[in-house]
Amino acid sequence: MNQIITPKKNIRATITVPGDKSISHRSIMFGALAKGVTEIEGFLMGQDCLSTISCFQKLGITIEQNNNKIFVYGKGLHGLTKPSETLDVGNSGTTLRLISGILSAQPFLCHLTGDSSIQKRPMNRIAVPLRKMGAVLIGNDRENLFAPFTIEGKALHSIKYTLPVASAQVKSAILLAGLFAKGETIIVEPEPTRDHTEIMLRYMGADIQKIGNKIHCKPVPELYAQKIVVPGDISSAAYFIVMACICKNSEILLKNVGINETRTGIIDALQSMGGNITIENEKTINGEKTGDIHVKYSTLHGSTIGGADIPRLIDEIPVIAVAGCFAEGTTIIKDAQELKVKESNRIKTIITELKKFGANITETDDGMIIQGGNTLKGCVTQSYQDHRIAMAMAVAGTAALGETTIIDAECVNISFPNFYDIITSI
Repeated sequence: MNQIITPKKNIRATITVPGDKSISHRSIMFGALAKGVTEIEGFLMGQDCLSTISCFQKLGITIEQNNNKIFVYGKGLHGLTKPSETLDVGNSGTTLRLISGILSAQPFLCHLTGDSSIQKRPMNRIAVPLRKMGAVLIGNDRENLFAPFTIEGKALHSIKYTLPVASAQVKSAILLAGLFAKGETIIVEPEPTRDHTEIMLRYMGADIQKIGNKIHCKPVPELYAQKIVVPGDISSAAYFIVMACICKNSEILLKNVGINETRTGIIDALQSMGGNITIENEKTINGEKTGDIHVKYSTLHGSTIGGADIPRLIDEIPVIAVAGCFAEGTTIIKDAQELKVKESNRIKTIITELKKFGANITETDDGMIIQGGNTLKGCVTQSYQDHRIAMAMAVAGTAALGETTIIDAECVNISFPNFYDIITSI
């Protein structure tokens, strides 16, 4: 599917974005491991999260949808059953990495696979610590692990592990294995990463504590089902935050968005560039902070984004790069090597596509340098089947001169199924 984007200005809109993808994934997984029925409100019905539902149904968990709510009939920490077929995670790296931590401790063999993109994404980063805990992960390559691979469940023991790269997915895989391991598992983070796993597991009764940059996990007899209200996904809100900043005379209010401080790097980055962004109606629901994000058209200026901020905005870098094109001066994005192993090599894909608009943007080994102030012109742009690239190019198209066409635009269904409907309607 191709999507045409036309320029916009004078936007006045109140928008509700879909539920947080990270929290939606975890609500299914942790609900499956809890005793009782976990009721989920605001679940993201995107392709990635539906892959998580499918995998856990194959592991013997009943999951139902009723009146826009999801109900997970958990069987406790030791209630999963051997699947009769391969677990296919589709395009979801979160599903593959987190479920591997759980399956490493189950008393059965399990085969996992995913689409062609997933099969290129490195799994050594979870395989190394899980193997140190006694897990058996078997792939086709002796040196590196890529899907498809097999997990043979074993009795696990605890470890102390320093993450070589700040990664919430790797941290979560180890914590989930740690629920079943003998002894106390300790994870040392080089930089803080999103902590939805710790928040939700504690909410369900896990013994997880953070002391400085160390996360301690002790096994517990059971987790217990809770009601989960999923806030709006700040990664989805990011596209409209930038759109309001760069489309002249615009103002957008985004309702009930998750503002967990491990995820609000996008707001900090844009405010450092002069973005007119305020947060209203703050509250906390099932341990997660939420609020309404109010954004007005802004005169942006260049900024340097890197270091400890990168884990807090890694998924938003494509659209931050778009903002940099409309800022006066130079924007530098650095320390973002992790972009190379996402759904696409996002350093290359962002730069290649923004150059088609006429952007002055240069690749570096760990990011990019953007000279703002060029007038962008609509063009034909590729998505690379990467939802975040497609949506970032759509935002660029709303502030460019002339019409923009996005090729293979349907990939937004991974995280934001009604994205183009909202852009068309405002």
